[in-house]
Amino acid sequence: MISSDKIEKQITLRAPVSRVWRAIANAEEFGRWFGVKFSGPFVAGKTINGSFEMDFNEEGLMQAQKALGVTPSKVRIPETGVASVFGTVETIEPERFFSFRWIPYGIDAEADVKSEPTTLVEFRLEEIPEGTRLTIVESGFDRVPDHRRLRAFRMNESGWGAQAENLRKYVEGS
Repeated sequence: MISSDKIEKQITLRAPVSRVWRAIANAEEFGRWFGVKFSGPFVAGKTINGSFEMDFNEEGLMQAQKALGVTPSKVRIPETGVASVFGTVETIEPERFFSFRWIPYGIDAEADVKSEPTTLVEFRLEEIPEGTRLTIVESGFDRVPDHRRLRAFRMNESGWGAQAENLRKYVEGS
């Protein structure tokens, strides 16, 4: 049975744990592969502010939603270079575990960014002979309001696949 509450992606990265850790837990490096410029370092218990460093194609995002089998919604296009709340850092356990909370698919025009429940994003690192096994888990979708739960889940499930590949290219230098 497929859970609609949790996304889990696992990837083998041909890089040492220390390199993958820096790419995940260092706000500047995280931003390079994720596409966000953060206004400061990641600190457990602190809000993360950042600005998107990319242009958003609303029509393309609506088409992606349709392709994923969900009713598309308009997108709240963030202004490039304008900082806003990204989430809140939860836990930092060096070279093992990093987590934060955010509003899933928060650019959805139907998301209530002031009061909507957050999901928990976790990064678990494990040293393996090939380098690092990274497991990315996002959970808590069952708390997302009904009208956008499936859309947020499917867009983030697709998004984490793409971001895992961005991270692979970033740490492997390819």
